[in-house]
Order: sequence, then C-alpha cells, then structure tokens
Amino acid sequence: MNELGLAVREDAVGNIFGRWEGSEPALGAVGTGSHVDAIPFSGKYDGVVGVLGALEAISLLKRSGFQPKRSLEVIMFTSEEPTRFGISCLGSRLMAGIEELAQSLKMVVDNQNVSFLDAAESAGYKMGPQDLHSVFLKKDSYSAFVELHIEQGPILEKEGIPVGVVTAIAAPASIAVEFEGNGGHAGAVLMPARNDAGLAAAELALAVEKHVLDSGSIDTVGTVGILQLHPGAINSIPSKSHLEIDVRDIDEKRRNDVIEKIRRSAKDISKNRGVVLSEFKIINKDPPALSDKSVVDAMEFAAKQLNLEYKKMISRAYHDSLFMARVSPMGMVFIPCYKGYSHKPEEYASPEDMANGVKVLALAMAKLSLE
Repeated sequence: MNELGLAVREDAVGNIFGRWEGSEPALGAVGTGSHVDAIPFSGKYDGVVGVLGALEAISLLKRSGFQPKRSLEVIMFTSEEPTRFGISCLGSRLMAGIEELAQSLKMVVDNQNVSFLDAAESAGYKMGPQDLHSVFLKKDSYSAFVELHIEQGPILEKEGIPVGVVTAIAAPASIAVEFEGNGGHAGAVLMPARNDAGLAAAELALAVEKHVLDSGSIDTVGTVGILQLHPGAINSIPSKSHLEIDVRDIDEKRRNDVIEKIRRSAKDISKNRGVVLSEFKIINKDPPALSDKSVVDAMEFAAKQLNLEYKKMISRAYHDSLFMARVSPMGMVFIPCYKGYSHKPEEYASPEDMANGVKVLALAMAKLSLE
C-alpha cells in the first residue's frame, strides 16, 4: 500500500485500509478488498487474491493514468475465518456496526479459555471499552464495495467461463448442540440399557442431511463440521457429545425452516434415546445479501469491455461482502478455482484467471468511481 502511494491506516481490531484519494474526497469511496487469514490445512488463494488483486487493480489504474473522482480504498479485513473464537468475518461485522458483536467480544473466550480482549492485546491491539465501537463505519463511508474472490466451487471451471458476477450471497447460520447420556464400560453395559450420547449425535447428523435434502432447493446446504465425544475412549460409551452445524441458503425463511426441523429432531432423538439435550444454541444466524444493481452493472460493463464471457451466479460461501452489504451497495467478482477445491491445500487459481479478475475489478472500480 505504501509503495502504491496510498494513505494507510489501521483500526482498533486490525482492519487495514489503503486509500487513493479522489478529486472529490468528500464523496463516499469505492471500496474493495478481502482477507488473508486462513483455516488450518487450507490453501493460499481464498481471500488473498482479493487483497493482492485489489492492490494490483489500483496499480493498473495508476499506470494507465486514471484519475478517480471518488476515492478508491483497499481493505484487508481481519479475522474472516471463524477458527478461534467461532465468530466469522469479525472485522467486517464490526465495520457493519453490529452492536451485539461488540458486546459479546468483551466476554468471549477460545477453547483454552483465553479471552478475545487478552488475545488481541497479546497481538498488539490493546482495547478500551469504546475502542470496538470506533471500528463501526460512518453512514455513507462507501458508495460501493466490490470484492474479488476465487469461486470456491467448480461451476466456472467446469463450464469454461472466466468470470462470475455474484448476484447474492447465501445466509449462513451456526448451531451448537450437546447431548448428555450415562456413559459406562463398552463391554459391561448391555445394549438395551445404554443411553449413548454419541449415537444421539450421529442420528442428528443424519437428520441434518435429511432436512437439507428435503428443503426442495439445491441452494440449501448443511454440514456437521464438528462432532466431539466425551470421554473419547474406544472402550467407553460416550457420556457427552458436542456438534456444531452449519446451515446456509440464499432464502432466509427456507434456511430457518430447516433449522427448526433440526431443533425438533434433536428433541425427538433426546427423548427416544433417553439422553438429555443440554444445549441447542444458535451461535449466529445472518441474513442473506443481494448484490446491488449498480455494482452488478459495473462488473458486467467491465467484462464486456474486456470481451470476457461471464456468468451471473450466487455465492454459497460467505465473505466479508456479506456484511459490507449492510452499509454499502455491494458486489463480487468470482474467478475459477481448480476443480472447485477450496479450504484445502490443493486450492489453486491460474495466473491468467487472476489477471482477468484484476482487470474486471479495476474497470468496475473506475466506472463506480466516476459515478
């Protein structure tokens, strides 16, 4: 950012901003960017393409002699991936002004009982009570926000299309469930006498799959990404089980209907298996986001100017754009990724596809900057 001559700043939680001031800096800026953090055992393109690609788009516009009217700003969002405190898109959620998050961050701890505030301080971000609120964006800070990202699915590569124009981002919800049974010795307790919390968890995992498939839409997806058994010994009947469930859809009501069916199944399983449903907690339940027509139009204009075929599509993965949509007109540019591999080491995007994405981003931002 410094090498490009951008004005660089960092907020209280580590969101980093680089601004190219336009000729009318009082107008809302055109924002772009993504994240660079990653989940364990993942790839190196998810998020990173949208940060380095945004910087390259700015460089391209500067080299071409373009003069922006609205300022252009690159954002590197902090903590997009929900791996430590179970809160996805932490930086962009706070920027969107979500008060409930600001309050919960004062109390949340990780699985080692380290608080968010202590972890932040150890990383160099010492926060007072009001510092989290300083991250909230002022109204009209951005006139538009465009994020470049790998698709994380196989559609563009399979169809041989170089660019995806995102029209909507699916709404994610996260659920934590716990069952408690009696446990006991794996050999001594006979099958009719068991209250197995592990089997209750397994049955609920299958129920999640059934309810998702029964939704009537291919856009409904559900995943049991965490399943933990206690005490976790091969010769001990599980006395406790813990599941974390991810349910997503672009239709909020349909997704919420699936969640309610999962809740009813958890209660039925608890009753039928003689175990206690000790927790059914909705960790977060975000609304879906629609791309703004002005941003979609700018991306389509850019693709046409570059003679690049494009496909209008939805994003089934969430992104920082989901929360930027609460405070700004939003859109996303997708590029193909190899076989749809993402969140794994095989994740890959070709230089040619990344170059196409950068060019579309640059032209779209230029158009939006002059409006």
